[in-house]
Amino acid sequence: MSKTVAVFGRLYPSDLNEKVELLIKDLFDNNIELVINEPFYDFINARTNAVKGVQVYDRSSFHNFNVDLMLVLGGDGTMLRAAQICRGKNVPILGINLGHVGFLAEIERPSLSEIAAAIADGSFSIEERMTLSYELHRNGKMIDSGWALNEVLVERNDHQMIDLFVQIDHRPLSRWWCDSVICATPTGSTAYAYSAGGPVVWPEVDALVLLPLAAHSLFSRPMVVSPKSEIVLDLGSDSADLNADGIRRITLQKNDRVILTSDKEDVLLAHIKAA
Repeated sequence: MSKTVAVFGRLYPSDLNEKVELLIKDLFDNNIELVINEPFYDFINARTNAVKGVQVYDRSSFHNFNVDLMLVLGGDGTMLRAAQICRGKNVPILGINLGHVGFLAEIERPSLSEIAAAIADGSFSIEERMTLSYELHRNGKMIDSGWALNEVLVERNDHQMIDLFVQIDHRPLSRWWCDSVICATPTGSTAYAYSAGGPVVWPEVDALVLLPLAAHSLFSRPMVVSPKSEIVLDLGSDSADLNADGIRRITLQKNDRVILTSDKEDVLLAHIKAA
């Protein structure tokens, strides 16, 4: 039975034109039907005739296609944006790294023909990756909520440090004067949290990482927290930003409360099986 693959990508330099065109040809040669994200389709179509006549989708129409896999051409930022579309739809994401850093995308790059053949044969494994849920409460009411695959930050938005009162499972932990507080999933533990000195958490370990950045505090060490825990950040400063995966950003006000927990819905990542 032929497979349907959704293609999602970022703008790429002209020296990759031939590789992308060959990949598309290999997918077609393996009897794989393609649907391409509309902005990416327009970008490819301006460079090659290889995608003429291929159907396109956007975030609102993606559910109309019976997709077996999403193929992502880009780095980790592109993978995070693809996850926004696939999460909750039982569609695994396979990344081919065209960026500078690729912890989510395939690191050991198989040949283009091997990728197409593996997709056609179903020769890929699937990992369930934990996501992180956030709620923003203001004056006792929840005014926003969302999720992240990598991390949620509460960070300063001017030259001053922010004041955060941190609680875990209704117990006070510390008051942190800092540049930001990072809460990361195992997937996100190799991203910003790692750069800030946090531990690397194996993807199959259910845990959250909590750490401040540039904290002026007696206790400011990274912590590994149970995924069943509830982390509460109360803002004592006049303003800050909530940043989820670098995609969603919300301006916070004094006395806002951010509640962080692991989310019930995972993101599925696919990896080509070794020959």
